[in-house]
Amino acid sequence: MAATSATGAWLAITGARIITMAGDDIPDGVLLIRDGLVIEVGSHVTIPGNAVIVDARGQTITPGFIDAHTHLGIHEEAIGREGDDTNDMTDPLTPHLRALDGINPEESGLRNAASHGVSSAVVLPGSGNVIGGLGTLVKTWGDCVDTMVVRDPCGLKIAFGENPKRVYGDQRKMPSTRMGTAALLREAFVKAQEYARKLDAGAEDPSKSPDRDLRQESLVRVLRHEFPLLAHSHRADDMHTAMRIAAEFGVGIVLQHATESHLMADLLASRKIPCVVGPTFGSPPKIETRAKTFATPGVLARAGVKVAICSDHPVTPSGHLRLYALLAVREGMAHRDALSAMTIWPAQISGVANRIGSLATGLDADFTIYSGDPLDAGSVVIGAYQNGVRVPMEARS
Repeated sequence: MAATSATGAWLAITGARIITMAGDDIPDGVLLIRDGLVIEVGSHVTIPGNAVIVDARGQTITPGFIDAHTHLGIHEEAIGREGDDTNDMTDPLTPHLRALDGINPEESGLRNAASHGVSSAVVLPGSGNVIGGLGTLVKTWGDCVDTMVVRDPCGLKIAFGENPKRVYGDQRKMPSTRMGTAALLREAFVKAQEYARKLDAGAEDPSKSPDRDLRQESLVRVLRHEFPLLAHSHRADDMHTAMRIAAEFGVGIVLQHATESHLMADLLASRKIPCVVGPTFGSPPKIETRAKTFATPGVLARAGVKVAICSDHPVTPSGHLRLYALLAVREGMAHRDALSAMTIWPAQISGVANRIGSLATGLDADFTIYSGDPLDAGSVVIGAYQNGVRVPMEARS
C-alpha cells in the first residue's frame, strides 16, 4: 500500500501539542491536511465540514523524523547475503552506482521505521569502496521506490579510514593505506575535471564532446555543486583529510558518522561543515570508533554545527532513532536541538527542507502522534502518517 492520500480528502488533527519545527510550539493546535500536504497549522484553524477529524487531546505531534544515514532497503533484514546489496566491493571507485537501484520498498526495516515515525531516510551504498556511489532520500513507506523518492541523488558516498584499506588491502590492491585512499580520490576528481572541460568544449563544438562516461558524470555533478560528498569518516584525522580534499576541488561535503567530531567542533562550525552522527548505540566495533559517545551531537550543536542523528541501519535499528536522541539529551544535548537533529537539520543538510522536516503550509504531511513528549522513553507512537495517510501499525516490531 503506497502512502498517498485520496484526492480532495480533508484531514484535521485537533487538540494536540504541535511541535512544528518551523516556529513556536502550538499547545492546543490543529493540523489541517489535504491531498497529502499541510494546508494550515495553528491554534485557530477553520475545519471544513467534510473533514475527517482525529481528536489528539493530550498528545504530541512532531514532523516525521528523518534518518540521515541508513542502508534501509538495500541491506534487508533477516535474509543474509541474498538481501545484502550494500557494497559492490570489486572496484574501489564506483561513483556510477545508485542506491535507488538496490532498494526493496517492502523490506521490513523500511516498514518498521515508518511505523515508528521515521518517515524519511537517506539510503546510501556502504563504505567498502573509496567511492561507493550515489545516495537517495526516500519516504519509508510505499510499494514502488520511484514514488517514494524525495531527492535522488542526494549525495555521493565516499569513505576514509579502515574500511576501504581493509577491503582492498586484503585483495592486495590499492588502497591498502589511508594515503592510497586519498590518492585514488584525488585522481578520480582530476579526471572528472578534465571530463568537465571536454563537456564544456562540446557544448560549444559538438565534435569535441567526449564519449559518455557514467563514472565521470557522477563526479562532475559534485564538481558543479548539484549535491555534496557524503564522507564516511570516524577519526579526526580522516575528517581533516576529507575536508582537505573537498577544499582542493571546491566541492561540498557532509561528514558521516563523525565519531571524533566533538574534538574539532569549533573548526567544523567555522567552516560550516555539517555532521551526521551515529551509530552511537552499542560497544565500539572497531578501533576507529573507540571514542564514540552520545555527548557528540550536543557538543556539535552547542558549537553551532548543523548536526543530524542517524542509525546507520542495520547497524542499529532505524525505528529506534528517537532513543538515540533521548540518550544524547541525557548526555547534555538540548531537547530542542535533539528534535532538530531528527527533523529540520537533516532536511536542511540534505536540501529537502522545502518538503519535509517541519510542519508548515505547503509541505508534505509527514507527522507522528505520540502519547506524550517524543523524547520521553515512556511515550508511544499513537499514529505515524506519511503524505497525510496513516502507516499501518502492524508493520511495527
